[in-house]
Amino acid sequence: MPSTVTESLIFRDMFGTPAMREIFSDEALVRNYLNVEAALARAEARFGIVPEQAASTITQAAAGLVIDFDRLRRETEIVGYPIVAIVNQLAEASGEAGRYVHWGATTQDIMDTATILQIRRALDLVACDLREVQEALSKLCQRHRFTAMAGRTHLQQALPVTFGYKAAIWMSMINRHVERLEQIKQRVLTGELGGAAGTLASLGNKGLSVQEAFCQDLQLQQPTAPWHVARDGLAEVVAFLGLVTGSLAKIATDVTLLMTTEFSEVAEPFVKGRGASSTMPQKHNPISSELMLACAMAVRQNVALMLNGMVHDLERATGPWHVEWIAIPDSFVLTAGALAQAKFMLGGIIVHPDRMRANLGISGGLIVAEAVMMAAAPKLGRQKAHEVVYDACRVAATESRSLADVLLAYPSIVEALGSADDVRAVCDPANYLGQAPQVVDRVLAEYARLRGCHAPAPANSHS
Repeated sequence: MPSTVTESLIFRDMFGTPAMREIFSDEALVRNYLNVEAALARAEARFGIVPEQAASTITQAAAGLVIDFDRLRRETEIVGYPIVAIVNQLAEASGEAGRYVHWGATTQDIMDTATILQIRRALDLVACDLREVQEALSKLCQRHRFTAMAGRTHLQQALPVTFGYKAAIWMSMINRHVERLEQIKQRVLTGELGGAAGTLASLGNKGLSVQEAFCQDLQLQQPTAPWHVARDGLAEVVAFLGLVTGSLAKIATDVTLLMTTEFSEVAEPFVKGRGASSTMPQKHNPISSELMLACAMAVRQNVALMLNGMVHDLERATGPWHVEWIAIPDSFVLTAGALAQAKFMLGGIIVHPDRMRANLGISGGLIVAEAVMMAAAPKLGRQKAHEVVYDACRVAATESRSLADVLLAYPSIVEALGSADDVRAVCDPANYLGQAPQVVDRVLAEYARLRGCHAPAPANSHS
Protein backbone atom coordinates (compact mmCIF):
# COMPACT_ATOMS: atom_id res chain seq x y z
CA MET A 1 0.00 0.00 0.00
CA PRO A 2 1.58 3.35 -1.02
CA SER A 3 2.28 5.66 1.90
CA THR A 4 3.47 8.90 0.28
CA VAL A 5 1.53 11.47 -1.75
CA THR A 6 3.71 10.92 -4.83
CA GLU A 7 2.74 7.21 -4.89
CA SER A 8 -0.69 7.39 -3.25
CA LEU A 9 -3.59 6.01 -5.25
CA ILE A 10 -5.52 9.09 -4.11
CA PHE A 11 -3.01 11.94 -4.36
CA ARG A 12 -0.30 10.86 -6.82
CA ASP A 13 -1.63 12.68 -9.88
CA MET A 14 -2.03 15.87 -7.87
CA PHE A 15 1.63 15.86 -6.85
CA GLY A 16 3.22 14.14 -9.86
CA THR A 17 2.64 12.65 -13.28
CA PRO A 18 2.55 9.05 -14.53
CA ALA A 19 5.34 9.73 -17.03
CA MET A 20 7.75 11.00 -14.39
CA ARG A 21 6.83 8.26 -11.92
CA GLU A 22 7.58 5.67 -14.58
CA ILE A 23 11.11 7.02 -15.06
CA PHE A 24 11.82 6.60 -11.36
CA SER A 25 9.95 3.33 -10.89
CA ASP A 26 11.80 0.28 -9.59
CA GLU A 27 11.30 -1.46 -12.91
CA ALA A 28 12.87 1.39 -14.89
CA LEU A 29 15.72 1.73 -12.40
CA VAL A 30 16.58 -1.96 -12.57
CA ARG A 31 16.40 -1.83 -16.37
CA ASN A 32 18.95 0.99 -16.25
CA TYR A 33 21.21 -1.09 -13.99
CA LEU A 34 21.09 -3.95 -16.49
CA ASN A 35 21.70 -1.66 -19.46
CA VAL A 36 24.72 -0.15 -17.72
CA GLU A 37 26.16 -3.58 -16.90
CA ALA A 38 25.69 -4.64 -20.53
CA ALA A 39 27.35 -1.44 -21.79
CA LEU A 40 30.31 -2.11 -19.48
CA ALA A 41 30.77 -5.58 -20.91
CA ARG A 42 30.62 -4.29 -24.49
CA ALA A 43 33.13 -1.52 -23.78
CA GLU A 44 35.54 -3.98 -22.19
CA ALA A 45 35.16 -6.40 -25.09
CA ARG A 46 36.32 -3.68 -27.50
CA PHE A 47 39.70 -3.70 -25.75
CA GLY A 48 40.00 -7.42 -25.18
CA ILE A 49 39.41 -7.25 -21.44
CA VAL A 50 36.46 -9.65 -21.66
CA PRO A 51 35.68 -11.98 -24.58
CA GLU A 52 33.40 -10.55 -27.25
CA GLN A 53 31.17 -13.61 -27.01
CA ALA A 54 30.80 -13.06 -23.28
CA ALA A 55 29.81 -9.44 -23.84
CA SER A 56 27.24 -10.52 -26.42
CA THR A 57 25.82 -13.12 -24.07
CA ILE A 58 25.64 -10.65 -21.18
CA THR A 59 23.89 -8.12 -23.41
CA GLN A 60 21.30 -10.68 -24.47
CA ALA A 61 20.80 -11.86 -20.91
CA ALA A 62 20.38 -8.31 -19.64
CA ALA A 63 17.80 -7.55 -22.32
CA GLY A 64 15.71 -10.60 -21.54
CA LEU A 65 16.17 -10.92 -17.80
CA VAL A 66 13.02 -10.92 -15.68
CA ILE A 67 14.17 -9.78 -12.27
CA ASP A 68 13.00 -11.59 -9.14
CA PHE A 69 12.16 -8.49 -7.10
CA ASP A 70 11.52 -10.38 -3.87
CA ARG A 71 15.00 -11.86 -4.05
CA LEU A 72 16.42 -8.49 -5.07
CA ARG A 73 14.82 -6.82 -2.06
CA ARG A 74 16.06 -9.48 0.39
CA GLU A 75 19.63 -9.40 -0.89
CA THR A 76 19.67 -5.60 -1.06
CA GLU A 77 18.61 -5.37 2.58
CA ILE A 78 21.50 -7.65 3.51
CA VAL A 79 24.21 -5.98 1.42
CA GLY A 80 22.92 -2.40 1.70
CA TYR A 81 23.03 -1.82 -2.07
CA PRO A 82 21.14 -3.42 -4.97
CA ILE A 83 24.00 -4.02 -7.40
CA VAL A 84 25.39 -7.23 -5.93
CA ALA A 85 21.87 -8.65 -6.06
CA ILE A 86 21.47 -7.49 -9.67
CA VAL A 87 24.85 -8.93 -10.64
CA ASN A 88 23.92 -12.28 -9.08
CA GLN A 89 20.79 -12.61 -11.18
CA LEU A 90 22.43 -11.32 -14.35
CA ALA A 91 25.45 -13.62 -13.93
CA GLU A 92 23.17 -16.62 -13.45
CA ALA A 93 21.22 -15.72 -16.59
CA SER A 94 24.47 -15.33 -18.56
CA GLY A 95 25.75 -18.85 -17.90
CA GLU A 96 29.51 -19.23 -18.45
CA ALA A 97 29.71 -15.56 -19.50
CA GLY A 98 28.44 -14.63 -16.06
CA ARG A 99 31.99 -14.64 -14.71
CA TYR A 100 32.60 -11.43 -16.68
CA VAL A 101 29.59 -9.51 -15.40
CA HIS A 102 30.55 -6.29 -13.53
CA TRP A 103 34.21 -6.79 -14.44
CA GLY A 104 36.41 -4.10 -12.86
CA ALA A 105 33.50 -1.91 -11.78
CA THR A 106 32.22 -0.88 -8.38
CA THR A 107 28.65 -0.62 -7.16
CA GLN A 108 28.60 3.15 -7.33
CA ASP A 109 29.73 3.14 -10.97
CA ILE A 110 26.59 1.27 -11.94
CA MET A 111 24.20 3.13 -9.66
CA ASP A 112 25.52 6.59 -10.49
CA THR A 113 25.43 5.96 -14.22
CA ALA A 114 21.91 4.53 -13.97
CA THR A 115 20.86 7.66 -12.07
CA ILE A 116 22.23 9.82 -14.88
CA LEU A 117 20.20 7.82 -17.40
CA GLN A 118 17.11 8.53 -15.29
CA ILE A 119 17.97 12.21 -15.04
CA ARG A 120 18.44 12.47 -18.81
CA ARG A 121 14.94 11.19 -19.47
CA ALA A 122 13.50 13.24 -16.63
CA LEU A 123 15.08 16.48 -17.85
CA ASP A 124 13.58 15.85 -21.28
CA LEU A 125 10.13 15.75 -19.66
CA VAL A 126 10.85 18.91 -17.68
CA ALA A 127 12.02 20.66 -20.87
CA CYS A 128 8.81 19.71 -22.67
CA ASP A 129 6.68 20.97 -19.78
CA LEU A 130 8.63 24.24 -19.58
CA ARG A 131 8.01 24.83 -23.28
CA GLU A 132 4.27 24.35 -22.75
CA VAL A 133 4.33 26.80 -19.85
CA GLN A 134 6.22 29.27 -22.06
CA GLU A 135 3.62 28.94 -24.78
CA ALA A 136 0.74 29.55 -22.37
CA LEU A 137 2.50 32.60 -20.95
CA SER A 138 3.33 33.97 -24.40
CA LYS A 139 -0.36 33.98 -25.25
CA LEU A 140 -1.17 35.86 -22.04
CA CYS A 141 1.58 38.38 -22.80
CA GLN A 142 0.27 39.07 -26.27
CA ARG A 143 -3.41 39.13 -25.33
CA HIS A 144 -2.95 41.44 -22.35
CA ARG A 145 -0.08 43.65 -23.46
CA PHE A 146 -2.21 46.74 -22.79
CA THR A 147 -4.62 45.37 -20.15
CA ALA A 148 -4.06 47.92 -17.39
CA MET A 149 -4.09 46.81 -13.78
CA ALA A 150 -2.70 47.97 -10.46
CA GLY A 151 0.90 47.12 -9.76
CA ARG A 152 1.32 46.46 -6.06
CA THR A 153 4.28 46.76 -3.72
CA HIS A 154 4.10 45.76 -0.05
CA LEU A 155 0.55 44.58 -0.89
CA GLN A 156 -0.53 48.17 -1.64
CA GLN A 157 -1.28 49.78 -4.98
CA ALA A 158 1.90 51.39 -6.32
CA LEU A 159 1.79 52.22 -10.04
CA PRO A 160 -0.22 50.96 -13.02
CA VAL A 161 1.16 48.00 -14.95
CA THR A 162 -0.45 45.64 -17.43
CA PHE A 163 -1.41 42.02 -16.97
CA GLY A 164 0.72 41.26 -20.02
CA TYR A 165 3.66 42.82 -18.17
CA LYS A 166 2.98 40.64 -15.14
CA ALA A 167 2.85 37.55 -17.36
CA ALA A 168 6.10 38.69 -19.00
CA ILE A 169 7.82 38.82 -15.62
CA TRP A 170 6.65 35.26 -15.00
CA MET A 171 7.76 34.21 -18.47
CA SER A 172 11.21 35.76 -18.13
CA MET A 173 11.93 33.30 -15.31
CA ILE A 174 10.77 30.34 -17.37
CA ASN A 175 12.89 31.53 -20.30
CA ARG A 176 15.95 31.49 -18.09
CA HIS A 177 15.11 28.02 -16.79
CA VAL A 178 14.98 26.73 -20.36
CA GLU A 179 18.49 28.07 -20.88
CA ARG A 180 19.69 26.69 -17.57
CA LEU A 181 18.39 23.26 -18.41
CA GLU A 182 20.44 23.04 -21.60
CA GLN A 183 23.53 24.26 -19.76
CA ILE A 184 23.01 21.72 -16.98
CA LYS A 185 22.89 18.86 -19.47
CA GLN A 186 26.39 19.73 -20.65
CA ARG A 187 27.75 19.42 -17.12
CA VAL A 188 25.67 16.63 -15.62
CA LEU A 189 24.96 14.00 -18.26
CA THR A 190 28.25 12.25 -17.57
CA GLY A 191 28.87 8.56 -17.03
CA GLU A 192 30.71 7.13 -14.05
CA LEU A 193 33.29 4.34 -14.24
CA GLY A 194 36.21 4.47 -11.85
CA GLY A 195 36.40 1.18 -10.01
CA ALA A 196 36.89 0.82 -6.29
CA ALA A 197 38.67 4.13 -5.60
CA GLY A 198 38.16 5.86 -8.93
CA THR A 199 41.61 5.06 -10.35
CA LEU A 200 40.44 2.35 -12.80
CA ALA A 201 43.30 0.21 -11.50
CA SER A 202 41.44 -3.03 -12.14
CA LEU A 203 41.41 -2.28 -15.89
CA GLY A 204 45.15 -1.60 -16.14
CA ASN A 205 46.37 0.89 -18.73
CA LYS A 206 43.16 0.53 -20.75
CA GLY A 207 40.98 1.99 -18.03
CA LEU A 208 40.38 5.43 -19.54
CA SER A 209 39.81 3.92 -22.99
CA VAL A 210 37.21 1.56 -21.58
CA GLN A 211 35.64 4.45 -19.69
CA GLU A 212 35.38 6.46 -22.91
CA ALA A 213 33.83 3.55 -24.83
CA PHE A 214 31.44 2.85 -21.95
CA CYS A 215 30.19 6.45 -21.95
CA GLN A 216 29.94 6.54 -25.75
CA ASP A 217 27.85 3.36 -25.70
CA LEU A 218 25.37 5.03 -23.33
CA GLN A 219 25.57 8.38 -25.16
CA LEU A 220 26.92 10.11 -22.09
CA GLN A 221 29.91 12.37 -21.67
CA GLN A 222 33.16 10.94 -20.32
CA PRO A 223 34.11 12.47 -16.96
CA THR A 224 37.41 14.30 -16.67
CA ALA A 225 37.75 12.82 -13.18
CA PRO A 226 35.69 10.29 -11.21
CA TRP A 227 32.79 11.86 -9.32
CA HIS A 228 32.13 9.19 -6.71
CA VAL A 229 32.57 11.84 -4.02
CA ALA A 230 32.17 14.99 -6.15
CA ARG A 231 28.40 15.40 -6.10
CA ASP A 232 28.02 18.97 -7.34
CA GLY A 233 26.41 17.83 -10.58
CA LEU A 234 23.55 16.00 -8.94
CA ALA A 235 23.14 18.79 -6.39
CA GLU A 236 22.93 21.26 -9.27
CA VAL A 237 20.14 19.27 -10.90
CA VAL A 238 18.00 19.29 -7.77
CA ALA A 239 18.85 22.96 -7.14
CA PHE A 240 17.64 23.63 -10.69
CA LEU A 241 14.36 21.90 -9.86
CA GLY A 242 14.18 24.12 -6.79
CA LEU A 243 14.54 27.17 -9.03
CA VAL A 244 11.86 25.94 -11.42
CA THR A 245 9.36 25.16 -8.70
CA GLY A 246 10.28 28.39 -6.91
CA SER A 247 9.30 30.36 -10.00
CA LEU A 248 6.09 28.37 -10.30
CA ALA A 249 5.39 29.14 -6.65
CA LYS A 250 5.82 32.87 -7.35
CA ILE A 251 3.26 32.60 -10.15
CA ALA A 252 0.96 30.60 -7.90
CA THR A 253 1.27 33.20 -5.14
CA ASP A 254 0.31 36.00 -7.53
CA VAL A 255 -2.68 34.09 -8.87
CA THR A 256 -3.83 33.16 -5.38
CA LEU A 257 -3.73 36.80 -4.27
CA LEU A 258 -5.40 38.07 -7.44
CA MET A 259 -8.18 35.50 -6.94
CA THR A 260 -9.12 36.87 -3.53
CA THR A 261 -12.67 38.18 -3.41
CA GLU A 262 -11.45 41.72 -2.80
CA PHE A 263 -9.35 41.66 -6.00
CA SER A 264 -11.16 39.12 -8.24
CA GLU A 265 -8.87 40.05 -11.14
CA VAL A 266 -8.13 36.51 -12.29
CA ALA A 267 -9.44 33.02 -11.63
CA GLU A 268 -8.13 29.54 -12.21
CA PRO A 269 -9.89 27.61 -15.01
CA PHE A 270 -13.43 26.65 -14.11
CA VAL A 271 -14.11 22.94 -13.93
CA LYS A 272 -17.31 21.95 -12.21
CA GLY A 273 -16.49 20.88 -8.67
CA ARG A 274 -12.81 21.87 -8.82
CA GLY A 275 -11.86 24.03 -5.88
CA ALA A 276 -15.31 23.64 -4.39
CA SER A 277 -16.04 23.69 -0.68
CA SER A 278 -17.93 20.99 1.17
CA THR A 279 -19.96 23.66 2.96
CA MET A 280 -19.76 26.91 0.95
CA PRO A 281 -21.30 26.59 -2.52
CA GLN A 282 -19.87 29.91 -3.71
CA LYS A 283 -16.22 28.91 -3.33
CA HIS A 284 -13.78 28.57 -6.25
CA ASN A 285 -10.49 27.90 -4.51
CA PRO A 286 -7.07 28.18 -6.23
CA ILE A 287 -6.36 24.45 -6.09
CA SER A 288 -3.68 24.32 -8.80
CA SER A 289 -1.83 27.22 -7.22
CA GLU A 290 -2.00 25.60 -3.81
CA LEU A 291 -0.55 22.36 -5.17
CA MET A 292 2.22 24.27 -6.96
CA LEU A 293 3.12 25.97 -3.69
CA ALA A 294 3.16 22.67 -1.79
CA CYS A 295 5.34 20.95 -4.39
CA ALA A 296 7.78 23.86 -4.37
CA MET A 297 8.10 23.79 -0.59
CA ALA A 298 8.93 20.08 -0.65
CA VAL A 299 11.49 20.45 -3.44
CA ARG A 300 13.21 23.27 -1.55
CA GLN A 301 13.72 20.89 1.36
CA ASN A 302 15.29 18.40 -1.01
CA VAL A 303 17.66 21.07 -2.29
CA ALA A 304 18.96 21.49 1.25
CA LEU A 305 19.19 17.72 1.57
CA MET A 306 21.30 17.47 -1.59
CA LEU A 307 23.60 20.27 -0.46
CA ASN A 308 24.14 18.44 2.82
CA GLY A 309 24.72 15.27 0.84
CA MET A 310 27.60 16.86 -1.06
CA VAL A 311 29.83 16.47 1.99
CA HIS A 312 31.34 13.07 1.19
CA ASP A 313 34.30 11.75 3.09
CA LEU A 314 37.55 10.77 1.39
CA GLU A 315 37.24 8.50 -1.70
CA ARG A 316 33.89 6.90 -0.82
CA ALA A 317 31.20 8.25 1.43
CA THR A 318 29.81 6.60 4.53
CA GLY A 319 26.21 7.75 4.15
CA PRO A 320 25.62 11.06 2.35
CA TRP A 321 25.22 9.19 -0.95
CA HIS A 322 22.05 7.54 0.28
CA VAL A 323 20.12 10.79 0.64
CA GLU A 324 20.25 11.16 -3.16
CA TRP A 325 18.13 8.04 -3.48
CA ILE A 326 15.45 9.95 -1.58
CA ALA A 327 15.85 13.47 -2.91
CA ILE A 328 16.36 12.99 -6.66
CA PRO A 329 13.27 10.90 -7.53
CA ASP A 330 11.09 12.86 -5.11
CA SER A 331 12.20 16.21 -6.53
CA PHE A 332 11.60 15.23 -10.14
CA VAL A 333 8.15 13.79 -9.44
CA LEU A 334 7.11 16.86 -7.43
CA THR A 335 8.47 19.19 -10.13
CA ALA A 336 6.49 17.31 -12.75
CA GLY A 337 3.41 17.70 -10.57
CA ALA A 338 3.95 21.44 -10.19
CA LEU A 339 4.52 21.86 -13.93
CA ALA A 340 1.38 19.88 -14.74
CA GLN A 341 -0.66 22.15 -12.46
CA ALA A 342 0.96 25.23 -14.02
CA LYS A 343 0.14 24.08 -17.55
CA PHE A 344 -3.49 23.51 -16.60
CA MET A 345 -3.83 26.76 -14.69
CA LEU A 346 -2.03 29.09 -17.12
CA GLY A 347 -3.56 27.44 -20.16
CA GLY A 348 -7.06 28.30 -19.03
CA ILE A 349 -6.67 31.17 -16.59
CA ILE A 350 -9.64 33.53 -16.56
CA VAL A 351 -8.70 37.22 -16.69
CA HIS A 352 -11.13 39.98 -15.68
CA PRO A 353 -9.95 43.25 -17.33
CA ASP A 354 -13.03 45.14 -16.12
CA ARG A 355 -12.28 44.24 -12.52
CA MET A 356 -8.65 45.26 -13.02
CA ARG A 357 -9.80 48.61 -14.34
CA ALA A 358 -12.23 49.06 -11.46
CA ASN A 359 -9.52 48.27 -8.92
CA LEU A 360 -7.27 50.83 -10.58
CA GLY A 361 -9.90 53.44 -9.72
CA ILE A 362 -10.48 52.59 -6.08
CA SER A 363 -7.81 55.05 -4.92
CA GLY A 364 -9.46 57.89 -6.80
CA GLY A 365 -6.36 58.44 -8.88
CA LEU A 366 -3.79 58.31 -6.08
CA ILE A 367 -2.06 55.48 -7.92
CA VAL A 368 -0.88 58.01 -10.52
CA ALA A 369 0.35 60.65 -8.09
CA GLU A 370 3.88 60.05 -9.39
CA ALA A 371 2.65 60.69 -12.93
CA VAL A 372 1.25 64.08 -11.95
CA MET A 373 4.39 65.00 -10.04
CA MET A 374 6.70 64.11 -12.93
CA ALA A 375 4.47 65.90 -15.46
CA ALA A 376 4.49 69.10 -13.39
CA ALA A 377 8.16 68.93 -12.40
CA PRO A 378 9.59 70.54 -15.58
CA LYS A 379 7.77 73.81 -14.74
CA LEU A 380 7.51 73.67 -10.96
CA GLY A 381 10.69 71.81 -10.15
CA ARG A 382 10.64 68.29 -8.80
CA GLN A 383 10.58 69.15 -5.10
CA LYS A 384 7.88 71.80 -5.44
CA ALA A 385 5.78 69.50 -7.62
CA HIS A 386 6.19 66.72 -5.01
CA GLU A 387 5.01 69.04 -2.21
CA VAL A 388 1.94 70.25 -4.10
CA VAL A 389 0.89 66.77 -5.22
CA TYR A 390 1.57 65.37 -1.74
CA ASP A 391 -0.79 67.94 -0.22
CA ALA A 392 -3.39 67.20 -2.89
CA CYS A 393 -3.14 63.47 -2.16
CA ARG A 394 -3.82 64.09 1.52
CA VAL A 395 -6.90 66.15 0.68
CA ALA A 396 -8.17 63.51 -1.78
CA ALA A 397 -7.66 60.70 0.74
CA THR A 398 -9.19 62.61 3.66
CA GLU A 399 -12.22 63.91 1.77
CA SER A 400 -12.71 60.79 -0.42
CA ARG A 401 -12.44 62.83 -3.60
CA SER A 402 -10.68 61.98 -6.84
CA LEU A 403 -7.16 63.27 -7.20
CA ALA A 404 -8.07 64.93 -10.51
CA ASP A 405 -10.88 66.95 -8.89
CA VAL A 406 -8.61 68.09 -6.09
CA LEU A 407 -5.78 69.02 -8.46
CA LEU A 408 -8.09 71.20 -10.53
CA ALA A 409 -8.23 73.53 -7.53
CA TYR A 410 -4.45 74.02 -7.73
CA PRO A 411 -3.79 76.67 -10.43
CA SER A 412 -0.07 75.91 -10.41
CA ILE A 413 -0.77 72.28 -11.37
CA VAL A 414 -3.31 73.17 -14.05
CA GLU A 415 -0.90 75.66 -15.55
CA ALA A 416 2.03 73.27 -15.36
CA LEU A 417 0.09 70.50 -17.09
CA GLY A 418 -1.63 72.77 -19.62
CA SER A 419 -5.35 72.50 -19.02
CA ALA A 420 -8.08 70.79 -17.01
CA ASP A 421 -8.35 68.11 -19.68
CA ASP A 422 -4.61 67.52 -19.42
CA VAL A 423 -4.93 67.10 -15.67
CA ARG A 424 -7.63 64.48 -16.17
CA ALA A 425 -5.55 62.72 -18.85
CA VAL A 426 -2.49 62.55 -16.58
CA CYS A 427 -4.69 61.14 -13.82
CA ASP A 428 -5.86 58.27 -16.04
CA PRO A 429 -3.88 55.17 -14.96
CA ALA A 430 -4.01 53.73 -18.50
CA ASN A 431 -1.84 56.66 -19.61
CA TYR A 432 0.95 55.85 -17.16
CA LEU A 433 2.10 52.38 -18.13
CA GLY A 434 5.70 53.35 -18.71
CA GLN A 435 7.57 50.80 -20.79
CA ALA A 436 5.41 47.88 -19.68
CA PRO A 437 4.28 46.99 -23.24
CA GLN A 438 7.86 47.21 -24.46
CA VAL A 439 9.00 44.86 -21.69
CA VAL A 440 6.40 42.39 -22.94
CA ASP A 441 7.87 42.66 -26.44
CA ARG A 442 11.39 42.07 -25.15
CA VAL A 443 10.40 38.93 -23.25
CA LEU A 444 8.51 37.60 -26.27
CA ALA A 445 11.57 38.27 -28.44
CA GLU A 446 13.68 36.31 -25.97
CA TYR A 447 11.18 33.46 -26.14
CA ALA A 448 11.37 33.56 -29.94
CA ARG A 449 15.15 33.39 -29.78
CA LEU A 450 14.99 30.34 -27.54
CA ARG A 451 12.58 28.71 -29.99
CA GLY A 452 14.63 29.82 -32.98
CA CYS A 453 11.78 31.64 -34.64
CA HIS A 454 10.52 35.21 -35.12
CA ALA A 455 8.82 37.07 -32.31
CA PRO A 456 5.09 37.71 -32.66
CA ALA A 457 4.25 41.22 -33.85
CA PRO A 458 3.35 43.51 -30.93
CA ALA A 459 -0.30 44.34 -30.55
CA ASN A 460 -1.17 47.85 -31.78
CA SER A 461 -4.43 48.35 -29.93
CA HIS A 462 -5.34 48.41 -26.27
CA SER A 463 -7.23 45.49 -24.75
